[in-house]
Amino acid sequence: MEFLQRYKQYGSFIDEHLSTFIKRTIPRSLYEPANYILEAGGKRIRPVLVLCACEAVGGKKEDAVHAAAGLEILHNFTLIHDDIMDHAAARRGRPTVHTKWDASVAILAGDVLLGLAYRALLQSNTASIQELSSIFTEGVIEVCEGQAYDKEFETRRRVSLDEYLLMIRKKTGTMVAVAMEVGAILGNGSAGQRAALKSYGELVGEAFQVQDDLLDVVADEKQFGKAIGGDIVEGKKTFLLITALQRAKGEDKRLLQKLVQEGGVSKRKVDRIRRIFLSTGAVEAAEIQIANDIAKAKEQLKVLNDSESTHMLSWFADMLLSRKS
Repeated sequence: MEFLQRYKQYGSFIDEHLSTFIKRTIPRSLYEPANYILEAGGKRIRPVLVLCACEAVGGKKEDAVHAAAGLEILHNFTLIHDDIMDHAAARRGRPTVHTKWDASVAILAGDVLLGLAYRALLQSNTASIQELSSIFTEGVIEVCEGQAYDKEFETRRRVSLDEYLLMIRKKTGTMVAVAMEVGAILGNGSAGQRAALKSYGELVGEAFQVQDDLLDVVADEKQFGKAIGGDIVEGKKTFLLITALQRAKGEDKRLLQKLVQEGGVSKRKVDRIRRIFLSTGAVEAAEIQIANDIAKAKEQLKVLNDSESTHMLSWFADMLLSRKS
């Protein structure tokens, strides 16, 4: 079976489970917005990886569906709260929860999703439920730490590349790693397999975020689905901006420093900043970082038995290198 088609089938399998998971409808002010964000869809990356990891160590995807749903619900909890903090007006082509309702409703909807995520996880039929809960909990804490770093960086003049990579490992890489480790446990994988899959998740998560940074600069707007240069306009400290700041000289460096000091630039300056990213080699550095992370991630898969699921994980890592949105 073609891997993309299989990926879509796994996503549909998760969607079917999610569609029946929240059974309560009242209070409407709580469950309507909670359902609203879950029904918006998305890439379903984390739950699909839970299923793949489970199968890659010899398990069945049905054994991991509750935990997979829990990871997706947890991810959506973080999105609701992130959107409030970022004052985001839209997500997945629809108004954000706090925009459609208000911030109080959104905060409470996010809170209930956190509880529902644990409810889903705890339905997993395994003797390792305490270990799963511990991994899940530490993942939540790591994501919160990552988001805190991200917010801190907004007002800091200087952020090192090491600090940035730590932030994205916590904010993005952690939950991908949790997905892989949870799937491996539910598939009864060995300690070595679990460690390798966790490492795979950390590396893939980091590559995914750096690729996001890169796409904001080099993507085709139609394929990307939004305007290029949004991170530049907002003055976000991305892999490219931090790298360019380290390497730029003269007027280019002064312009980047002004961008940081003023917290962004006008849209008319985006092309100039993009040219600096190219001329300093920041774009190339990001491409190298992504390629290295993906190569290391695929190396982790060598401890697994040869199977369709292992090949799918390899395909998924390669797909990150070529994604356009």
